[in-house]
Amino acid sequence: MAAARKSRGTRVRHLGLAGRTGTVLLAAGIGVLSPASVALPAWAQQSSVAPDAGGYYATPPPVDPSKKPNDEGKPDKTYEQKTLCVQRSKLGGDQIDIKNRPWGQEYLQIQKVHELMRGATNSIGGGVKVAVIDTGVTAHPYFNGRVESGGDYVATPNGGKAPGLEDCDGHGTEVAGIIAANPTDQSIGFRGVAPDATILSIRQSSQNYEEAEKKSEAPPASSNSAPPASSNNQPGSELPPSSQGNGAVGGAADGTAPGQDKGGRQQEQGKTAGTLKTLAQAVVRAVDKGARVINMSVDNCRQADGKITEGEQQLQAAVNYAVKQDVVVVAAAGNVGDKCPQNDQPDPKSPKMIVTPPWFADDVLSVAAIDDTGGVADFSVNGPWVSVAAPGTKIISLDPAEGSSSLANLTIEGGKDPGPIQGTSFAAPYVAGLAALVRAKFPGLQAREVMNRIKATAQHPAAPGGRDNFVGFGVIDPIAALTAIVPSEADKAQPVPLPANLPPSNDRDSAPMIVALAGTGGGLVALLVTLFVVHSVRRNRPTTVPGRKTP
Repeated sequence: MAAARKSRGTRVRHLGLAGRTGTVLLAAGIGVLSPASVALPAWAQQSSVAPDAGGYYATPPPVDPSKKPNDEGKPDKTYEQKTLCVQRSKLGGDQIDIKNRPWGQEYLQIQKVHELMRGATNSIGGGVKVAVIDTGVTAHPYFNGRVESGGDYVATPNGGKAPGLEDCDGHGTEVAGIIAANPTDQSIGFRGVAPDATILSIRQSSQNYEEAEKKSEAPPASSNSAPPASSNNQPGSELPPSSQGNGAVGGAADGTAPGQDKGGRQQEQGKTAGTLKTLAQAVVRAVDKGARVINMSVDNCRQADGKITEGEQQLQAAVNYAVKQDVVVVAAAGNVGDKCPQNDQPDPKSPKMIVTPPWFADDVLSVAAIDDTGGVADFSVNGPWVSVAAPGTKIISLDPAEGSSSLANLTIEGGKDPGPIQGTSFAAPYVAGLAALVRAKFPGLQAREVMNRIKATAQHPAAPGGRDNFVGFGVIDPIAALTAIVPSEADKAQPVPLPANLPPSNDRDSAPMIVALAGTGGGLVALLVTLFVVHSVRRNRPTTVPGRKTP
């Protein structure tokens, strides 16, 4: 009997130890995993950045139509050329065109897009006028005469050219080439997205022209950078895969090249030509001259301070005027640079840098850049205003040098080795070209409907609502944009099968969901601990010997 009591006592003590252990585990599980004590990731926590309630950060103030500027059609100041204009590279000897098709065209299936458009409309963007507000556009032979003079806010062009048809910097010609170039040589892989569209060129900015100094008669200085370079692929060769590198022909001793790095085409930088006020006037001018799409691969980047400047108000009113006049407005999202650091703050809805015109996302398609891996390019500025994304690296486009009839794939900046042409500047024209195709195929759609179609058919990122601050609603999908039925416009577009259902728009804050999931996980752990304790109790419960009473 004593032995039995001792045995039972031992079992009781063991049970007490198991019970205490279970209790401790249960308390620890509940305490650690309680929703009130869950450590949220940095991006889900409250940010120290000033919220929109204290000013204008993620979104600008409402449009003030009275701020729409009167188009003066001339430079705001007297600018003079300080740097020699872009020149064709001479180190390679013979000028041989690049034959391979750009990776961006392959990625977006532009060749199939062109076949689709020919079958549907017998044209690839014909009849659609696209305004390029930039550094001007050279009348390159691959435009086949489809470049119109739109105006000039920099200076009277040299050589008696029409306003807007001198591109001293070389930037605007490359941008326009991605929209509407159409080489006659079929062995050349490069083509514009809308090769039958018309370009309306408005020169609004230049880094080679600066505000004139009083009594200054100094001639243009020699540049410290060199022009874009061409490939040395041989004529008549098969088109190599777009992922392969291009052979390079070097650069001339003088001349200049499009500014691809350190911010790209920035407005209001020092004394160079280009302000938000003349940009706003150029938008109004493009509308009044019949443009149906506007491409702006120029922007202004500043620190977010909760305010809006006078120039920004004028530009906001101008792009709102454009959309109300049934014009699709496309703008580059901006490049990270010395004066434009990345928006990498904890709260994505409270950006530390503001980029315009992308900031006016209600009226603008803001375009981020991706690289050839399909991921967002590291130089592409993030922000709540980003609409979509398109290829922006390893660019091939028209050689902008005066008198050239070739292509360019490299640029030389500041005496450095040749480097690839890249930037959100060159992602935007992919979207502008697509907008021209959508306008040609669906002439009944209004500007906002065209913009919505491009966003709705993009390759959405895995984010709430199918949108994030890196690529917006995703990389554009031209085939889908030209074939899908968007429910809101079913009565205007021809019925064709949808490639896939699209997720509904959802801008909810994800922090509550994280807390809820953490609480659920804590409850589940607590339940498992409880079951463990109960199981231990049952396993260690003393058994009754048959035929004997337990005292």
